[in-house]
Amino acid sequence: MSNNTAGAATVQSDFDYLIKILQAPVYDAAVVTDVNKLESLSKTTQNEVFLKREDQQPVKSFKLRGAYNCMAQLSQAQRDAGVVTASAGNHAQGVAYAAKAMNIQATIVMPETTPDIKVNAVRQFGGDNVTVVQFGTSFDQASGHAAQLREANGYSMIPPFDHPDVIAGQGTIAKEMLEQLSHFDYIFVAVGGGGLAAGIALYLKQVKPSIKIIGVESEESASLKAALDAGGPVTLPQVGIFADGVAVKTIGTEPFRICQRYLDDVITVSNDEICTGIKDIFDDTRVIAEPAGALSVAAIRKYCREHDIKGKRLTGILCGANINFHTLRYVSERCELGEQKEAVFAVNIPENKGAFKAFCRLLGGIVITEFNYRYSNNKQAHIFVGVKLKHGKAEFDALMAKLSEHGYDYSDLSQNELAKLHVRHMVGGRPQTPIEESIFSFSFPEYPGALMHFLDTLGESWNITMFHYRNHGAAQGLVLAGFEIQSEQRASFQDYLDKLDFEVQEHLDDPAYNFFLSSE
Repeated sequence: MSNNTAGAATVQSDFDYLIKILQAPVYDAAVVTDVNKLESLSKTTQNEVFLKREDQQPVKSFKLRGAYNCMAQLSQAQRDAGVVTASAGNHAQGVAYAAKAMNIQATIVMPETTPDIKVNAVRQFGGDNVTVVQFGTSFDQASGHAAQLREANGYSMIPPFDHPDVIAGQGTIAKEMLEQLSHFDYIFVAVGGGGLAAGIALYLKQVKPSIKIIGVESEESASLKAALDAGGPVTLPQVGIFADGVAVKTIGTEPFRICQRYLDDVITVSNDEICTGIKDIFDDTRVIAEPAGALSVAAIRKYCREHDIKGKRLTGILCGANINFHTLRYVSERCELGEQKEAVFAVNIPENKGAFKAFCRLLGGIVITEFNYRYSNNKQAHIFVGVKLKHGKAEFDALMAKLSEHGYDYSDLSQNELAKLHVRHMVGGRPQTPIEESIFSFSFPEYPGALMHFLDTLGESWNITMFHYRNHGAAQGLVLAGFEIQSEQRASFQDYLDKLDFEVQEHLDDPAYNFFLSSE
C-alpha cells in the first residue's frame, strides 16, 4: 500500500484484527441489522437457516461498514486533503455516505457503464461532499483513473476490500451475529475481493473456531478458487457481471492471505442457482436481493444437497439489495431452472399429423411451460420444450428415459447457456441452403453506442448469417452471431476478434444450435 492509501501498510496480526473489529466505530453511520429465520428454506433443506440482513443498512449493503471504518482512521491532514475511490456500486455508496457523515470531500470514479440508479444514489448519499467522475467501460479502467487522481491531488485511496481497516469494518458483522444468534454451525459468505469473508473469518475463528466458514463465489468470477489452486492471487482473463457486486478479476492480497488460512471450504454457484437464491430470500422476507447479495443463500441450498447436511444451524448474509429493476426479468426466467423445478430440452418428432399429440400424451400429466416449433422439412420437426417438475431431477431423468424407450432423439438443454440466453428466443430459423457457418457469442459492456461499436469494428468484410442481441438487465450486452468464414479467412477473422476486445466464445457442435439453427 502506498503512503496515500488510507491506514497502515503493515500486515496485521490476528489479535490486532480482533481489536480493530471490537473498536471499529462503524455505528456512527451503520446500524445493527436483523437476523431472520428463513422458514421455507429451513423446511426444504431440513436445517435451521438464518439470514443476516445487511440490506437494512442506509446504503442497502454491508459496504458502509468497511468504508466508514477506513475513513474514520484517517488523520486530520488526510481528511482535509480528501479521498478517492473507484467502484461500480455498493462501495461507492458506502464511501459517499461516510464522506457526508464525516464532512470529507470524496471523488468517486465509476465506469461509464454504471446504471443511472447507482450513480444517482452515490450523488444523493454524498451530496456536496462527493464528486462523481465517470470514466472507462470497466472497473479496471475506472480504478486506474482513480489511482491517477490520487497521485495528482494527494488524495487518500479508500480501497473496496484490500485493506486492514476495511476488513475490520466488515468483521463487525460476525460480532453482531454471535451476539444475536449465540450458536450456529456454518456461515456462508459471498466472496468478490474477499474483504467480507476475511473480516468474518478473523473474528469467528478467534472467538468461536468450531463454526465452519464457507466462501461462496459466482462461477463466472471465482477469483478465490483460482488463487487457491495457484497458491496466490491470479488475475482472471474475464468475469461475468450478472453478479456485479462480486465481479472481481483478482482477489485482494490481504483477504487471500486470511481466507487461505481460515476458510473451511469454497463453493461456486451458477447464475441459475443465484436466481433461485433471490427467490428463496423473497419467499421468506419479501425482500429482493441483488445477485451478489443472494450468493450465500444459493450456496446453502446447493451445499446441503451435495454434502447431505441436515439438522444443523446455517447462516448466510444478504450482503446487498441494490438491484437493477430490469434484472428481475432474467431472475424470473431462470430461478426455477436453478431450483430444478423446470427443465428445458430439445427433441425431434416425426413431421406428420398427430405427432405432436402423441408426444404430449407420452409426457403424461406433466405441465408444459414452453413449446417452440417451426416446420423444418417433410421428415421431422425440431421442438424446444420446457416442463415443470414437482420432484426435481429424478422426475426429469424418468421422463428422458421414457422418451428414449419410445425412440425419440432428445438433448437436455437445462444447463446450456446458449440455449437459455439465445436459442429459446430464436427457434425456427434455419438456412434454406447449406452454408459454412461459424457461431460466436459476444458479451460487452452495455453503454450508449456499444452495439454500434461492435458493428463498426465488424465492418463489411464478413457475411453475417445470424444475429441475436439481448441485454438481460445487467450492464452487459449479449450477442449470438453466425459468420460465413472460409478456412483461408480464419487468421484475418481472428484479427477482427482481437480488435473488438470483448469476451468471445466460439460454439462448436453445440446441441442447441444443431437442433434449431444449423443448416442441414
